[in-house]
Amino acid sequence: MSNTRRTGPQTGRRQTARNTDPGNTATERMRSARAQAERSGRIRRRVVVGAASAAVLALAAGVAFAVGGSSGSSSDAAARGPLVVPAHASGADGTVVTYGKADAPHTLEIYEDFRCPFCEQLETTTGKAVQQLADDGTYKIEYHLATFLDDNLGGKGSRTALAAAGAALNEGVDKFKQFHDVLYANQPDERSDAFGDVNHLLDLAGQVPGLKTDAFVKAVQDGTYAPWAAKVADAFDKSGVTGTPTVELDGRKLDVLTNGKAVSPDQFTAMVKQVTG
Repeated sequence: MSNTRRTGPQTGRRQTARNTDPGNTATERMRSARAQAERSGRIRRRVVVGAASAAVLALAAGVAFAVGGSSGSSSDAAARGPLVVPAHASGADGTVVTYGKADAPHTLEIYEDFRCPFCEQLETTTGKAVQQLADDGTYKIEYHLATFLDDNLGGKGSRTALAAAGAALNEGVDKFKQFHDVLYANQPDERSDAFGDVNHLLDLAGQVPGLKTDAFVKAVQDGTYAPWAAKVADAFDKSGVTGTPTVELDGRKLDVLTNGKAVSPDQFTAMVKQVTG
């Protein structure tokens, strides 16, 4: 999915004679403003339709929301600051978040973007069953998080939310998981950049008991984990995953979406049993 930049209408080369009639001048300004608003509306509609069409094509290919190029998060000013890896991060380079028992016999890998509407559907429909199997020791969950929707749809909500999730992870894996769930339960329309507002994220963090410590609040406000978020997003971009959500159990992809809808908790549990025996 590409992100096309469009500029405003070009100024004409030929200038007309100045109209000194105040009434006509005001009328022309109103007409010009209305025409500009209509053009802007058409542009916005084309962007939205383009994103929706790409999502439909992705679904037809068995993916939910297609990745369109790199995340571009490394170009964000905050992401160029000093790298601080949250406590409790895992993986060879600290770009993975692992939830569950370390000695679990199986590994469930989940690839998500906090702005992805299909990820929200999966988490709010099937998320409790996914967590329960981890809590029971069937598998551990490895989260691989992306920010590509910021480029595809504009804004910075994915990477700002991911940086805040890093601050939650620094408080504890359980805090990360609870904050992760709160974000999906309160996900705005993907065309909105509400997650780009750190004050909004801090308000949502208030739903997680004990999360809003002074250290957490400062880290979110200062963007302490923005460079880490950029590194996590880069790892996702290099993973070869082509859409979100992608769920793999011991390397085997699970079809967690059916006709664009998340599978039920019972269906998900059955899928897991087919792999684990």
